[in-house]
Amino acid sequence: MHPLIEARAGQKLLLLGNEAIARGALEAGLRVGAAYPGTPSSEIGNNLFQIQHELPGLYFEFSTNEKVAMEVAAAAAATGLRSLTCMKHVGLNVASDPLMTLAYIGVRGGMVIVVADDPSCHSSQNEQDSRYYARLSGLPLLEPATPEEAYQMTRFAFELSEKLELPVLLRTTTRVSHARGVVEVGTLPSYDQPIKGKFEKDTHRWVPIPAVARVRHQVLLEKMKEAQRLAESSSWNRTYGKGPLGIITSSVAANYVEDAFQDLNLFEQIKVLNLGFTHPWPVRLIADFLKQVEKVLVVEELEPYLEEAVKVVAQEEGIKVAILGKHTGHLPRYLEFDPGQVKLAIARAFSLDLPKPETPDISWVPELPPRPPTLCPGCPHRETYNVIKDVLKELGILENTIFPTDIGCYTLGILPPIQMADYLICMGSSVGAPCGFSVATDHRIVSFIGDSTFFHAGLSPLASAVFNKHKFTLVVLDNETTAMTGHQPVPSQELRPKVLEDRPRIDIEEVVRALGVKNVVTINPYQKEKAKEAVRPILEKNELSVIIAKAPCVLYRARLAKKK
Repeated sequence: MHPLIEARAGQKLLLLGNEAIARGALEAGLRVGAAYPGTPSSEIGNNLFQIQHELPGLYFEFSTNEKVAMEVAAAAAATGLRSLTCMKHVGLNVASDPLMTLAYIGVRGGMVIVVADDPSCHSSQNEQDSRYYARLSGLPLLEPATPEEAYQMTRFAFELSEKLELPVLLRTTTRVSHARGVVEVGTLPSYDQPIKGKFEKDTHRWVPIPAVARVRHQVLLEKMKEAQRLAESSSWNRTYGKGPLGIITSSVAANYVEDAFQDLNLFEQIKVLNLGFTHPWPVRLIADFLKQVEKVLVVEELEPYLEEAVKVVAQEEGIKVAILGKHTGHLPRYLEFDPGQVKLAIARAFSLDLPKPETPDISWVPELPPRPPTLCPGCPHRETYNVIKDVLKELGILENTIFPTDIGCYTLGILPPIQMADYLICMGSSVGAPCGFSVATDHRIVSFIGDSTFFHAGLSPLASAVFNKHKFTLVVLDNETTAMTGHQPVPSQELRPKVLEDRPRIDIEEVVRALGVKNVVTINPYQKEKAKEAVRPILEKNELSVIIAKAPCVLYRARLAKKK
C-alpha cells in the first residue's frame, strides 16, 4: 500500500511539502485531479497518479498541458466534486486563459489550484511570482511556509473554495515543496466506490457570454469582499513578539524570520505579522499592526507584492510609518533568500548588533571541480544531436544553422560539446520561433522538441507552420516518457506500465502527417549511420520537415524493467 494512504489518523509522517499537499487533498475528499508535471510541483501529481490505483473512488490524470488540466478539474468542480490541479509557475501561464474566466463562473465543489514558484530558477526559465495571478483573477490565495502548513492549508482550501464557490490558489515555492517536515495526519474518507457529481444547467452562470460575464464579474467582486472578511480573522494570519519595530512576512521567508528571532532573541524588540492568507489582503489586520509599530520591514521572496500592499494600506489609512523592504534596498527582488541574508536585513533595518558568526576553517579543503548538469550516459538525445550535427557539418551548413530548443532535459544540448541550443522562450517555442526565423533570416533552422512537449504545445504552431509555408526542420526527441520531471506518461509511448496498457497510443508520425507535413522520417539515433542516411535528404532541402528520433530514455527503460 502507498505510504500516503497507509498512514492512520494521528500518525506522524516525515513528508515533503508536495506529499503533504497530496495527503491533505485526500483527507479533504479529493475526487478528481489533473496535472501536467513541472518541477517543483511534480511530486503532487506523481503520488496521486500512483495512489488512484489503490483507491477506486479517486481519479487522476496527467493531461497534455496545464490548460487542459485546469479545464478537467474545473468541470469536475462544476458538478459538485472536489478537484485539484497542480503546476509550476510557468504552467499557470498556460492555464491562465481558463483561470481568468473560471473566476467569474466559479465552482460548486471545492477546487484547489496548486502553483509552485521557483525562486533562483532551480529548474525553470524565469523567477515568476505567481501571487500576482491572485490579484489579476480576483481569487483567494493561501501561502504555506512548511509541509505541516501545506497539509493543513490544503484541507482548508477546499472548505474555503466551497464557501465562496470559487477556486482557491495555493502557492508554494521550491523550498516549501521540497522541504521535509513532520506532519500529523488525519482520517481518510472512504474511497471504496467512485462518486459521480451532477451538473445542474444554468446558462446564466456557466456560459459567460458578454451579458452573463458582466453580471458574474460583479458576483466575483462581492465574493472577494467576503473573502477579505475571512482573511481578516483567519488563523493563518498570526502575530508574535512585541516591541516598537515590526516585520511582515509570508511563505518560506517566514521561517527565516523565525530563525532570526530565535538566534538573536528578538521577541521583546520586534513584533511579527506572519501572513498565510495573503489575497485578498487583510486590510484591517495590516492597518492595526502598522499602528503598533514605528518602522516595519517586509520580508518576502521575489516581487514586492506584500510590500506594495502594506504601502497602500498605510496610505489609505493615513498611517505614518517607515516601510522598508525591496524598494529601500534591504532585500533583493531576485533569487531565493537564505537565513543569514534575512538575519542581516533585519539587523540593517533596525540597527541591531549582529554577532559575528563563527566561521570554520576550510582552507584545507581542496577546490572542487565544477559539475554542471549533463545528459545521462547513453541518453538517446545525445546520439540524435550527434547525428544531426554530423550531417549538417558534412553538408557545409552547420555554421549557418539556428537551433531553437525547448523545455526538457534535452535543453542541455546548450552545453559543450553539443552546443545546439540557440533560442528558447517556453514550452512549444521550438516550433513557433522557427516560423519567425524562417521569414526574418536566410539561416537554416533545425529545432528540437521532446515528445511530451510536442503534445503539450507543439501541435498548434506546427499546424500554423504548415499553413503559412514556413521552412525549417523540427526534430522530435521521442524517448517514451516525460523524463525531466520523473517519467510521467506521454500519449505516444509504447513502453508503459501495466496501469496504462489499456490506453490508446497516439503515434507522433501519424499526427505530423495528418497536420500536412510531407517530409517526415523516423530514425533510431543509436543506429548512427543508418540514421544519417535517413536524415540527409531531409536536411538537404530547405523545406518544412520533421525528424522523429525514437529511442527510450535509458533510465525509464531500466526503471520499467525493474518493475516488471
